[in-house]
Formats: sequence, C-alpha cells, structure tokens
Amino acid sequence: MSAGVRMLRLVPLDPTAFHDRYVLAETDEPELTLGELLADLPAFSLTPLDPAYLDVPVRRLVLELAEPDPSTPLHLPPGLDLTALAAAGSPRDGGPAAGTDAADNSAANPAAGAGSGPGSGIGSGIGADVDTHVSSTGRNTPLPGQGGDTAGRDADAAGPAAAAESGYPETLSEREAVLIAHDTEINRAAAYLESGLSVLVRCEKLLVEHLAHEIAGRSGRPQRTPRPAGGAATAVPGTPSGPGEATPLGGGRRAELLAALQAAVADAKPGDVVVVPHLDLLAGGSDAALTSEARELADVLYERSACVLLAFTDPSLVIPEVLANRFAVRLSIEILPREVTTGSGARVPVGRALVTREEAGLFDGFDAADLYKYVAGMNAVRLRNALRFAYHQHRPALREGDRRPTFADLRHELRVFKARTSSSFEVPNVPFSAIGGYAEVKAELARALTIIGGAVDLPAHLRHDLVPRGFIFHGPPGTGKTLFAKAVAARLAATILVVSGPEVTDMYVGESERKIRDLFAEARRNAPAVVVFDEFDSIAASRTGRGDGGSRAGNAIVAQLLTELDGFRPEVPVLIIGTTNRIDLIDDALLRPSRFRPIRIGLPDEDARREIVRVHAEHFGIPVGPALVDAIARATEGFNGDEIRSVFRDGRADELVGDPRRPADARRLGELIGALRAARQQRELAKSPPSDRRTEDAIRRDITDTLPIVTDGEEFTTDTDGNSRAGTSRATGTRPGRGESTAP
Repeated sequence: MSAGVRMLRLVPLDPTAFHDRYVLAETDEPELTLGELLADLPAFSLTPLDPAYLDVPVRRLVLELAEPDPSTPLHLPPGLDLTALAAAGSPRDGGPAAGTDAADNSAANPAAGAGSGPGSGIGSGIGADVDTHVSSTGRNTPLPGQGGDTAGRDADAAGPAAAAESGYPETLSEREAVLIAHDTEINRAAAYLESGLSVLVRCEKLLVEHLAHEIAGRSGRPQRTPRPAGGAATAVPGTPSGPGEATPLGGGRRAELLAALQAAVADAKPGDVVVVPHLDLLAGGSDAALTSEARELADVLYERSACVLLAFTDPSLVIPEVLANRFAVRLSIEILPREVTTGSGARVPVGRALVTREEAGLFDGFDAADLYKYVAGMNAVRLRNALRFAYHQHRPALREGDRRPTFADLRHELRVFKARTSSSFEVPNVPFSAIGGYAEVKAELARALTIIGGAVDLPAHLRHDLVPRGFIFHGPPGTGKTLFAKAVAARLAATILVVSGPEVTDMYVGESERKIRDLFAEARRNAPAVVVFDEFDSIAASRTGRGDGGSRAGNAIVAQLLTELDGFRPEVPVLIIGTTNRIDLIDDALLRPSRFRPIRIGLPDEDARREIVRVHAEHFGIPVGPALVDAIARATEGFNGDEIRSVFRDGRADELVGDPRRPADARRLGELIGALRAARQQRELAKSPPSDRRTEDAIRRDITDTLPIVTDGEEFTTDTDGNSRAGTSRATGTRPGRGESTAP
C-alpha cells in the first residue's frame, strides 16, 4: 500500500448512511477502519481493493461515492459477507429512480460507461449537481403512500413514517428527512411535470440533490440531467475530481454545462423532463440584470419551448425575469411544515417525524410540538445536522449520577448551532433584568413578545394580523436602544444580528437591495431571529421624487425593506428592530402600524436612574447604600444610561488600575459626575453663538451648586458593608463654597 492519502471509489448499498458514518467518524469514531465500516454498511469497489486498506482508519482515506453503472464491473471487497449483500440487495437491483431512463442518461453523459459515473468526493463534501439515484432499500425506504412508480417501492414497506405513527423513527438519513418534510411539495411539483408543465423550484442548495431526481421520478417521466463531457460532474465544482486533477472553474466549466444543457434540450424526446439543478449559477449573476451569461442561457431554454424543464434556484440568488418566465409554475420549498402526513394519513408534528428515538429520549421533557418554533426556519438537512450536533454535545453520560440534559439544553444547543453556522448571528445573553428602569417600555415589549412566542398557537387566519413584524426604538443617544433589542432576542431564545445602517448601502446599483435580501434570508434560516438595524434612518429615510442617483438608491432600499416586511411569515419568527435618534426622517410607509411599532426610549426619570445605578453598581462591584443611590439619581438628572454606566466604570477602573489608585467612594463618584457635567456644558458652550457663551467660572459655579453628593456639610460615603453613612464634608466640616467644585 502506498504512503499518504489514497482515494477509493465505492458503490455503497445505502449511500446516505455510508456518507453520514464516514463524515462523523472523524470526531466520533477516529479509529473506525474501512473493514469495520464495510461490515456495517456494505459497498462494492470500482477497482480491486487491496486487503491492506481494510485495516486503515477511514479518516486517513478519501472515499468517493459512486453510482452503479451497468457497463462498469463491481468488485467485492475482501472478506465482505455475500449473505449480508444478498439480504441488503445489490446496488443494481433497484436501478435508477423511477422515471429514469438509463439509456437516455448514458446519452447525456457518455463518460458514464467509462467507469466515471456520477459520484462525489465524500472527503470534500457532496455536490448538489451530482445524480443521487439512491436505492430504495435499507434506510432510504420512502414514506408509504407517497405516490409515484419508483422501482422497488413497496407501499407496505416499513419506513420513517411508520415509526412516526407509533413514536420516533429509530434512524433517519438526510434524504429521508427531506422526503418526509416536503412530501406535499414534491408530489405537487411532480404532478405539474406529469401534466407537461415546466417547474421552477426555489429552495436552498442543500435540498437540491435530494429533491431533483425524486420530483422527476414521481412524475413518471424519463429524466435527463445535463453533465459536462469527461465526467467532470463527478466532483463538487471547484474540488479535485481525483488525485492530482483539478476541476475547471469559471467560464470553462460553465460553458461545458451550458453545452450539455443545450444538447439535452435539443435531444429530449416528447415526455422527457430535463433537470437543471443550478439554474441560478448558470445565469451568472447575483441580481435581476440580464447579463451576457443570462442571455446565453435564455437562448438555450427558449430554443424548444415545448421541452419540459425542472430547475432549481437558491433564495439568496435572483434570476432575470425572462428566465423565470420560461417556467409555467414556480414553487417555493423553504421552511419546515409544522406537521407532516404519515402513510396512513395521520398528521404528526415535525418534531416527532424528523427526530430519532435516541435523540428525543436523551433530552428530558422533550416536546415534539414545541420544538417547531425553534426550528421552523431551518430546512430538513440543517435540522438533522443541528440535532446531531446537540446530541453529540450531550451524548449519554457513561457515569451514573450526571445531570440528564433537558429540553432547554436542546433549545440552547440549537441556538448555538445556528450562530456557529452563520457568519454574522450570535447568541445574546442580556436579560431584561440587566436594564434598569423603563417599566412601561418593558411591559409593552413583554406583551408583544408573548404574542410572538405563541404565534404557532394562534388561529391561522389571525396569525398574520396579530404578530408584530418589528419595532422602531427611537430616542436620544445612549438610552439603551440596542441593549433592549438584545434583551428582546434573549427573551425569545433567538439569535441576533446587529447591522449598522451604512453597512447595507453600496455604491453599485442593486447591491444594497441584494444585501437586504441576503440578511432577511439568513434571518429566516436562523429563526427565531432578531435583526437590528442600527442608525435605521440612514437606510429608511423618506423617499423623494428627485432623480439623482443617491435618491434613487435610497428609494430602492426602502422598497426592498417593504417587500421583505410584506413577505413576513408568523410561523417563522423573525423580528426586525430599527434604532434611530431621528424618527422624523423615517419613511411614513415603514411607520404604518402593520409594519413597525414605534417605541420611544427616552432619558430615564429619577426612578429609572435609581434602578440604573443599582444595576451598574452591582455589575462593577461598587457598594452603594440607599442614601447614596438616591443622591446619585438626583445628581444625574438629564443623564442617559450610558453616562451613568461610565461613572461606575471609571470609578472601578480607578480602584483597579488608577495611578494613583483611588477608592470608588461617594466623593470619587461625585467628581466623575461633575466631570461629565462640565464636559457636557463645554460642548453646549462650543455650539452656542459667541454672544451667548458663558464663562468657564460660571459653568463651574453651576456644577458645584448642582452636585448633591456633597450637601449641607455632609458627605455620603460607604462603609465596608456597603451601607451609606453621613460624615462631615472635608476636614473643616463646612460645605464647599462657590469655586470649590468637587469636580477635577
């Protein structure tokens, strides 16, 4: 056996299960050998297999999943039990999926007969453009009663749905999860194809490899999938197709795919369906503009308008309308349904149908129905990945007495998974108790969040009207608008994304709208989610009728925001929060009650300042008694929450790293408050006309008079227990006079 990593091409009887076990072996079973893997999940080899490889850990091998071809010989690995193979069934027994004409596929891909049939390099991921005609044996048994004439399908066979009726399925592959979750949409698309109507499906790329041939197969029509010559489609675009080989990128590969599509459309017989897994990538653009690539593609698709097409686009990509108009029907397969139908017609929660018995049993108090609100925005593949992630984070403990994970732990792991698989979203940890005061704002938000959290339980016909789409937090700077947004996300057990308004704007036409579409699409995938647009007025300003480029770009951004808000789905909790200091600049269409609810977060009153003082004093570990809390609350009139926080932050910093170090007592806190007042009045002085400016001495006198930390000859300090006590002011016991400011 040669040194280094070796690529082996295998034909598993159960490709999905084989792929899952191989990928997870890196972390779960690092010592799993190829022989052990083949013993559990039998597979043939396309070349004679050296027995020495059976003892090599699979993590040191690159295994390529191949598809059986009638003209390619299959080799039995050494030591593989023929009895087990006979029980599982040959990979050629079931043949291609229903409706697939092997001869037609061979014509579309002449390299298939040369032993380079469709497959994917498992070590580097499964390509969505790869044909995955999976046998209907083993774990890939479809749901009974799904319809279609797929070869080898037995309507009475036990499948995941049968398990769902009596409990949770024992095992579940990604492909099974997709077919269960979207059975209704698959049948609808197949029925349109059967009627001779071309169908454009809008779904995430992860679903395409599972949906493409299933939809075409259920239609009962022979299918053709265009592939570039030379077997280049056997690997993921951009990854090597074999040792030392590189897959062509850019125009070269696209030109090959376009030529293959043109040949497939031209050669398609009446009744055939041509499958285009990645129509959006062939169009060669990120917006609706008609690029040169899109023109070429339109020319190919309209060459034979009678040819039945099945194509797929990703929600994050936009294709020109002239391409979309080629399809008689457009379907969207995006979010999970709340319930799925079993083979007997019974309705079960998706949290029961797509969760295995082992996963549900691990988390104490698991609630299949309640799970939906935390996973509604996921597709079936991401849900399975998230559940496997959560399971392996809390796998059954080997020691007795360990705390059993709960359903709350599962919800937390789902949030962590979403944040880790997103480039921008994070898990907030700011409770409402960390925000002092603002009782009325908290009460209003709590009422709205109760409606949002219980949206799935509301009557379906009222859900869209009752659930708020978003809020606009407006008020002076520093009052905690973004902090409130994070607290809202924490209360909803949601992920959060904070976007500065100017980050959305772009100099290129159409890019700003694309960024907004991408933000909303990612938010739906991570639902429940909260998207915060800081400085909202910079992207949502009132539209104008001026014809300059800046005005047109701003109008387009507002129009895209309105489109996304009007496409709001209550079952997928995505809350949009805009923060602004200038609500008067916001476009009136966004301020309609059915879109955004304005909530003013103004400067805190004395009671709110008292609560803010307690919160920050506790956070920074500065002991304050009731009398000192009252004194600081009075002294900080007109301050915002951020300024009050800075008093305790700077006081604690002086204690820890000051030079010289000073205790954060009442006198030091008073000095910091005085310094803030002086800085504020200096700013006001700089803004005022010269004739109205007051002298610095006058400012100092006002500051001295308004500092209640030192009053009537007494100074509030704190003892070691954190209790306030009164003492004389300074050594003389007299009240500081004018000019003796306690501020520096």
